Amino acid sequence: MIEIKSLTIQELKQEMTEMGEKPFRAGQIFKWLHEGVESFEEMSNLSKALRAKLAERFVLTVPQVVRRQVSQVDGTVKYLWRMRDGDCVESVLMHYEHGVSVCVSTQVGCRMGCKFCASGQNGLKRHLSAGEILDEILFMQKDSGEKVSNIVLMGTGEPLDNYDNVLKFLHLVSCPEGINIGQRHISLSTSGIADKIERLAGEKLQITLSVSLHAPDDETRSSIMPVNDAYSIERLMQACRYYFDTTGRRISYEYMMADGKTDRPWQAEKLAKLLRGRPGHVNLIPLNEVEESPLRPSRPEAVRRFQQALEKRGITATVRRRLGPDIDAACGQLRRRELQRQ
Repeated sequence: MIEIKSLTIQELKQEMTEMGEKPFRAGQIFKWLHEGVESFEEMSNLSKALRAKLAERFVLTVPQVVRRQVSQVDGTVKYLWRMRDGDCVESVLMHYEHGVSVCVSTQVGCRMGCKFCASGQNGLKRHLSAGEILDEILFMQKDSGEKVSNIVLMGTGEPLDNYDNVLKFLHLVSCPEGINIGQRHISLSTSGIADKIERLAGEKLQITLSVSLHAPDDETRSSIMPVNDAYSIERLMQACRYYFDTTGRRISYEYMMADGKTDRPWQAEKLAKLLRGRPGHVNLIPLNEVEESPLRPSRPEAVRRFQQALEKRGITATVRRRLGPDIDAACGQLRRRELQRQ
């Protein structure tokens, strides 16, 4: 059976034609899907016969909330969803002055093996479909009663490792006939798969690309991010240059602050030299502690000194505000606990 929420309007029109239905029905169905209906019976402007045919031909995915944690500090909401095959993924809903942002997962697990991240500690289980990624947003909106205005693909998984499904999701979520979240309000975070960054550049999307750099030298980066063995910093920077030259979109460089590992003065100097002349900025991220990781967060004063060292050398740097500190808002932690419980 076909997973209907992963279909574009054009694909739905083709399906309607094959079913002997009028193509305009596709627009009606697409609208219902993007309102988060949980059964075909809810599509009240369709005939009973058509609803029955849809149920025979298509699968309508509906994730179930396994756990919902709400921060008493800032109202951040962490969701653990169970998908239709029993796999669990996480999403986070965050409140900012500019609106509601959500962080979504793109895979069940992750194969990147970054030492500071809980998401990949059990490896990659499978890719999420475009419709399943969309479901995270639809059902966070439905559960919270709040309209999502910004999306970050920075939850469990490496988005560019699930390239085709993520690309289709980006087109679905920004479709005017659906929930219509503009691509300029979407950020995609990658660990640095250089050839996929170059491929993404060719799509000419308006999204913001965030590159998880986390270290300015190959030795340090390879010790915490195995992807660096395949794509060195030099190769990654080549891909980033190509991305900017092709799209004209500035890149955000994510930099994790780990005590004694990535926060040393010489690393700030080397990072500034690496990024000098590159349009973009550095987002310094105080490390979220993961029990199994030997890495620990940098002290606040070390983060401040690192930021100042970058700015002194002409690099724009901001420190990410930590949200949901009381609910394990870092990606992977809820799913890991659920796997341990099982």
